[in-house]
Amino acid sequence: MTDRPIPNLPQLQASPPLTSPPKTPRKNPWNISWPRHKKPFDLALFVLTWLSIGITVAVLLFVVGYVLINGVPYIRPSLFAREFTTQNQSLFPALMGTLMIVGLALILAVPLGVFSAIYLVEYAKRGSRFVKIVRLTTETLAGIPSIVYGLFGFIFFGVFIGWGLSLMSGAFTVSIMILPLIMRTTEESLKSVPDTYREGSFGLGAGRLRTVVRIVLPSATPGILAGVILAVGRIIGETAAIIFTLGNVARMPNHLFDTGRTLSAHMYALANEGTHPGEAHATAAVLLIVVIAINALSSRIARLCYRSS
Repeated sequence: MTDRPIPNLPQLQASPPLTSPPKTPRKNPWNISWPRHKKPFDLALFVLTWLSIGITVAVLLFVVGYVLINGVPYIRPSLFAREFTTQNQSLFPALMGTLMIVGLALILAVPLGVFSAIYLVEYAKRGSRFVKIVRLTTETLAGIPSIVYGLFGFIFFGVFIGWGLSLMSGAFTVSIMILPLIMRTTEESLKSVPDTYREGSFGLGAGRLRTVVRIVLPSATPGILAGVILAVGRIIGETAAIIFTLGNVARMPNHLFDTGRTLSAHMYALANEGTHPGEAHATAAVLLIVVIAINALSSRIARLCYRSS
């Protein structure tokens, strides 16, 4: 009997020891990256940064909470009556005057500010003397106090042109006030668009106008709307320039050359009289709610425009 060779059997490999699955690092809900180094200066800056953020948020919550707590209990349906009387200090005429002033001022200032910024960024020669003069002028206008704008609007639009205390005088005055803000924010938004977008559009044969309209402006829309939101907030909160140009009459304007009152002027008049503190607090609460609603609506529109672009 011959011995047959034994075939090579596969060697059994030892299985790896059972180990627990790796633990996923716990996510930081506050998205705070704690400093790993122990330098005192860096740690102090880190603490000061978050302390400043905390103080800012606390002050904002305190102001909003104080206004709402003191104003909401005094809000009642009679405050939204059409007519202002001595028995009922209705804020509805002031609310409508505020919306009219905001709408007219934006119609006047937004196209002029946006088109001026487009020319400075897309068409004018970069670093030219003309561009420097325009930017210096806008920065100077942004630093002028509102009372000076009010005096200018009263003298020029009210007396020289002859519009008097009217919606047109107030709208033109506040449009000049917000024009530097819209120009600067639009200019910075256009500069933030990468030049590769423009170069790619030019490479595909598009002209400058088509590139600006179809490529640059959609990308800069969120920043432009942010500037418009800031401008709306300044218009709503303006009092001195409005009193000098629109007036402080508690009635709804019937036409563009009629006088009226805004919410800020209405709140100032009630607080100055001292006889209706509850209505003054209610006006402040309504004014805050209007500002928050306009900001939320503008932010929503900005997100929709960004997604569509």
